[in-house]
Amino acid sequence: MLAVWVDQLLGFASGALSAIRQQEHYPDFMTWVRAKGADSFEGDVSMAQALAPVLWSQTPLERLDFACEPLATPGRNEPCWCDSGRKFKQCCYQIEFPTEIPDQMMWMLSLREWKGATLKAALDSRQAPAQALLEAGLIAAESGQTGRAMQILESLFDGSDWSRLPEQAEPAFEILLDIYQERGFSRKRADLLDDVMERGPLFLRGVALERLCLMHLDNDDLDSARGAFVKAQQALPDSPTLAYIEAMLLLHEGHEQEAKERANFWYRRLVRQGDLDEDQLDFLAALADNPGATLADQLLSAEEDLATPLVALQALLAALPTAPKIDVSADPESGRLLYNTSAREETLFAAWHEQFQVLVDEDVALGFRDDPWGNAIEWMSALCAHPEWLDAPQVVQDLTLALTSRFGSLPWMAPSLLEPLALRLSRWLEQARAEGDGNLCWDDANNAMLLRTGLALVVGMERGARQHSRELAEELLLIDQEDSLGLRELVLDQLLRDDRNEEALALAEESDDDGSLVLGLLMGKALALYRLEQREAAEAALGDVLGHNRYALELICAESPRPSMPHPDGQVDPGSRAEAWQYRTLMRDQWRTTPGALDWLEAHR
Repeated sequence: MLAVWVDQLLGFASGALSAIRQQEHYPDFMTWVRAKGADSFEGDVSMAQALAPVLWSQTPLERLDFACEPLATPGRNEPCWCDSGRKFKQCCYQIEFPTEIPDQMMWMLSLREWKGATLKAALDSRQAPAQALLEAGLIAAESGQTGRAMQILESLFDGSDWSRLPEQAEPAFEILLDIYQERGFSRKRADLLDDVMERGPLFLRGVALERLCLMHLDNDDLDSARGAFVKAQQALPDSPTLAYIEAMLLLHEGHEQEAKERANFWYRRLVRQGDLDEDQLDFLAALADNPGATLADQLLSAEEDLATPLVALQALLAALPTAPKIDVSADPESGRLLYNTSAREETLFAAWHEQFQVLVDEDVALGFRDDPWGNAIEWMSALCAHPEWLDAPQVVQDLTLALTSRFGSLPWMAPSLLEPLALRLSRWLEQARAEGDGNLCWDDANNAMLLRTGLALVVGMERGARQHSRELAEELLLIDQEDSLGLRELVLDQLLRDDRNEEALALAEESDDDGSLVLGLLMGKALALYRLEQREAAEAALGDVLGHNRYALELICAESPRPSMPHPDGQVDPGSRAEAWQYRTLMRDQWRTTPGALDWLEAHR
């Protein structure tokens, strides 16, 4: 019965709103109520007449600049407000509604109806109740009207009065952030997050913290992520969200043992406080026991439709047999190593491609021409049914690029999804090296399949399996002596993160004369020399940095510089501000945590 009433109420309210908009005068509205309103209640005129004054009183009127024109509730012996001519006690007073009438309903319906300039004027009036904005924004988002949803939700989260927000606003806040991300409004997204972190209600700050840190982590900007976490610690010292965020941050920084210790600290602290429910405590206990596995399980459960095929794929990769031999030979004249696909591998790839349906974009280092995740359930399920497809390096290439594109920024996914594929590639690289000391060049034969796979694995494992990532990068450097993948800089960064400064310096000096100097190698050499207290050589290295890129020291020293984006294909020009910004996001945390290093750089700006 309650569902029937709700349908009747909404139907009557929608009709009432259309009638009110005709003239926006109460007598005209009541004429409609008595003529047609009862249709919504199976002919019950008394119900329609009793509801009409309530709904009129909460309806925003354009002629009043979107203010309402509420009616005073009459006394029992006064004329009824429905204009029936009877006393209130003998008329509408006797009608009982099955539920309370939501105060914001007519505003919510109006926000769903208005368009263009009228909608903008209504929102600018700041008269709309927060609950009406919330409901109208959610409805617009669910129906795919992202532009309308953004416009309405921006009014809800405009920061003018955070106290008015209903506590159910959290999903709407996340939807607005997602819309900003989808539409490329990075500045709006960052400003909203900062505003909520500084002044927003407590129940939104945890969400803002999580999104802010994830945003920085997705961009490999560990320093900004750490700064956001420190700010959140000051604002939310007892929030259980901090345990989750700190574990993620430490895993991204490569400190797995410290992540476990800090999760255990949070568990003990929050248990003593006694404010958490059983599910939260179970999650924190699991996080303290094994942070990486717990975060991986959480991600799988959050993937919903993909969870089952992803678990099956993990099981398949864990049980992969040794990779079969591939056709690698040394060119008799040049000695260069050549990998050529076999007929069997091409057959396996053709069967795989029927399911995968997306081709690698050969104009970029790592990428596809289309999104491979639109039909991921199909291709993951098919692969699990045909594990022999992974005998073909081209299939391994496709799978590696797909997994790295979605999970490569999540350290806790590397052990189960990427390390088994790295072992397979290493087997093929060993076979290639056994054919001679020649170079495996990108442009020869089908070599690019192996090298592209290697680059994707090195990048994807850099956070979650750092040692394996570095070992694979070193394997690739030995066999791809031209360093066509740019791995020397990546290995250098990893060595510096592990405080292996002498090895880092040796690697940086290897590339001094190869004609491919990039900012990361120059800055890495300067940092290694500074840490090794070779100050004169370090200052000379800084001179090389400034000769290459005049923006480098300015951006590495600045606390909150303006971002500088790469070209649409992800490339940056040598010596550009974008190159300096890219280095800052990747390595500023290493300069900041090296005692005195930033002050030393500042003195040489």
